[in-house]
Amino acid sequence: MLYQRILFLCSGNYYRSRFAEELFNHQAKAEATCWRAISRGLALDRGTENVGPLSHLTLQALADRQITPLERLPLACSLEDLESAAMVVAMKEAEHRLLLRERFPAWENRVSYWRVHDIDAGEASDAITSMDRLVTELLASCRSGQR
Repeated sequence: MLYQRILFLCSGNYYRSRFAEELFNHQAKAEATCWRAISRGLALDRGTENVGPLSHLTLQALADRQITPLERLPLACSLEDLESAAMVVAMKEAEHRLLLRERFPAWENRVSYWRVHDIDAGEASDAITSMDRLVTELLASCRSGQR
């Protein structure tokens, strides 16, 4: 089956985008949709405190939902990642629009932006709850052909 791809972006590909990717794919597979997600980071170099392949916050939130994540290290976004996606979603406009402008200027206005704060600007539980809702809404819009 050919899948349409959604690309989730955050800074480090360690916490928010990885949670969105895993949750989206879990739900998309359960519903047998033709959509799948990948995730990448726009500034892996800023994640100097990231230890291991995935944030413990993401691991716990996924475990709470009985989702086993793929084990891989964070991946940096490439032009190929952007070009292969039918849709691109960045976790927080105030944080990621500038990074897109700097690194992929042609993509700055082609990305949908959510308002999901990183742990330095908000509570992890609020971010997880927001992403849970936003991913569910996104998948519903994909199913109904709005995307």
